[in-house]
Amino acid sequence: MNNAHPDLSDARVAYIREVPVDTLPEAVRDRLEGAQQVYGIHAEAGKCIALARDRRLAFAVARQNDLAPVSAH
Repeated sequence: MNNAHPDLSDARVAYIREVPVDTLPEAVRDRLEGAQQVYGIHAEAGKCIALARDRRLAFAVARQNDLAPVSAH
């Protein structure tokens, strides 16, 4: 099998993508204190498991939780 990402072969993947703030529940938006953009950390099945204020932080959070982050558009 030819793996396009051989360094991710044994890791659980996390997809990082920008999430429009206006699509989030009001309770979550209230806690964002005026943030204009946030990045979601998504499980392989697509469920958003965390939010971060910037892309770099999202990648760091994923790695700290033993996930292999990749960009998703």
